[in-house]
This record gives sequence, C-alpha cells and structure tokens, in this order.
Amino acid sequence: MGLTNAYTMAAKRIPALFEKIRDGQAPDQITIQMLKDWGFTSTNDRALLRLLKALGFLSPDGKPTSRYHEFRDHSKSATVMAAGLREAYGDIFLIKEHPSSADKDAIQGKFKSYHNTSDNVAALMTTTFYALLPLADLKAKPQKKSDTTEEKQTKTDEADPQRKEQKEQAEVPFSGLYYNIQIHLPATKDVEVYNAIFKSLKDHLVE
Repeated sequence: MGLTNAYTMAAKRIPALFEKIRDGQAPDQITIQMLKDWGFTSTNDRALLRLLKALGFLSPDGKPTSRYHEFRDHSKSATVMAAGLREAYGDIFLIKEHPSSADKDAIQGKFKSYHNTSDNVAALMTTTFYALLPLADLKAKPQKKSDTTEEKQTKTDEADPQRKEQKEQAEVPFSGLYYNIQIHLPATKDVEVYNAIFKSLKDHLVE
C-alpha cells in the first residue's frame, strides 16, 4: 500500500489528457514538449507527467509502460485505470473500497496527515484523485499481475517433468574435492630420478 503525493493544479485537464493517450498513437517518450503539442501548454500542466508516472503509465524517464499501452484499448481503459489508482492510492482504498464524494473530507485528511502537508496542498491532492475516479471502473475485478520470470520458469518446469528433473540434478550441491597438482620435472638424463619421483607420487597420492 501507499499514497502518492503527485497532484496537479490543472485537475480539470485530466480527462482530456487520458483521452489523448487512449485515442492517439503511443510516442516513444512523453516530455513537456509532447504535452505542449497535445495542447497542454500551461506551466501547471507539467505536473501531469509526474502524475502519469505515479499511476504507472510512464517509466521514470517518461517512456510509456505496458499499462499505458493497455489503457489505449477502449475495452480495458477503465479497468486499467482502476489498477493504476489502487497502486498509487492504496491507502485511500483502506478508508473506502469505492470512494464517493461523501468521503472527500476523510480522504483529504488522509492526504494531509500522511504527507504532513498544508490544507491547500491536501485539497489539491484530493481534487486530483477525484478527477481520476470517473475514468476508473473500481467494481471490475482487479487485474492479475503478470508472472515474474521465476514464476514462468517454475510453470514451465512443472509442465515438463524431464526438464524439472534435469534442473534439480544440476542444482544439487557439488560435494567432491579435487586437486590440481603440477609437477615440474628436472632436466636430467638419469632415468632413476624420474622413477623415484613417480614412485613417491604413487605412494603418497594414489590410494
């Protein structure tokens, strides 16, 4: 759980922003210039980038994430937004599973206490949250998180018993102890010297 402190003074522009995301082609990266190209030219609009990152729509460097791309599917948009809200505003949903306007004072109080902020900033955070709510279907079943690489490998192993057995054998700790002994023989024509060396090796090293 958690509670983002991202907010915007241009909350009324939030629906238009997500309409641009849903209906347009996904860019390689969303920057302040991209916002301007979309018509978000006010300095207040720049905070929208931070909000998109908090919701998991953009990576830290502004690149669209899988959530961004999934949101562009009109049939999934509201469900995807709900997932973003639950992730960014997890502590709010501990107060009310389906927040309504009747919960506004409690939610604003939560922002104020959680972030130790002023009434004015807490109010802006609350307004931002409520501007996002109409875009989400909170009654939809939460999206199942994608399997991690490790989980996917486990499922693959379980589906292939032989592969699983080979993997388990490979993971058995190696208990043997081996020595690598190098012998530098002296330069001599006396064969008895070599015989003595090899006999000594046999007596001391070979069981």
